Amino acid sequence: MDLKAHLEEEGIALSGEIIGKLERFAALLHEWNGVHNLTGAKSIEAIYTNIVDSLYPLTFIAKPKTLLDVGTGAGFPGLVLAMALPESEVVLAEPLKKRVAFLKYACIDVGIPNVKVEAKRVEQVVHAPFGLISSRAVTNTALLLELTKKVSDAHTRYLFYKGSRVFDEIGDVQHQLDYDIVQKHQRNYLYIKGRA
Repeated sequence: MDLKAHLEEEGIALSGEIIGKLERFAALLHEWNGVHNLTGAKSIEAIYTNIVDSLYPLTFIAKPKTLLDVGTGAGFPGLVLAMALPESEVVLAEPLKKRVAFLKYACIDVGIPNVKVEAKRVEQVVHAPFGLISSRAVTNTALLLELTKKVSDAHTRYLFYKGSRVFDEIGDVQHQLDYDIVQKHQRNYLYIKGRA
């Protein structure tokens, strides 16, 4: 199945130009992955699955003016969201050098001008509060909220891509948060709209 069909199946509507960029990114990641082992997604099909997983929240979140992705890795979800949100300013925080090299190269090769790659841990990022902070498979929810304190404010929303442990994690902090958990396939998307 091609990427467009995968996206349409999940109700994600994107322009042909954006889908073309996503396909180019997938081909590039597949090529680099063979040498540098950037992600567990070893086939184009597996990369497409990760792209759809990254983009599905666009069906229920408010589009941010600024986005910080914590621990972007090979580009999921931050770089993929940046392609789908060309009007948003996106910062990718990724400390591992080989991943940083790939992310920077992909931005140039694919043509993703709205991205800045920060080769550092999130707690070292200096920026005005972001509209949205995303993260996939980095650490637990309470720690993510703590680590991003300096780059968030009362208006910041959070989008954390979680597995089944999200319900245990949210138990520790739920009294402080206004949130939804959207379940799709094996994924739990934790969307935090505000803190108490």
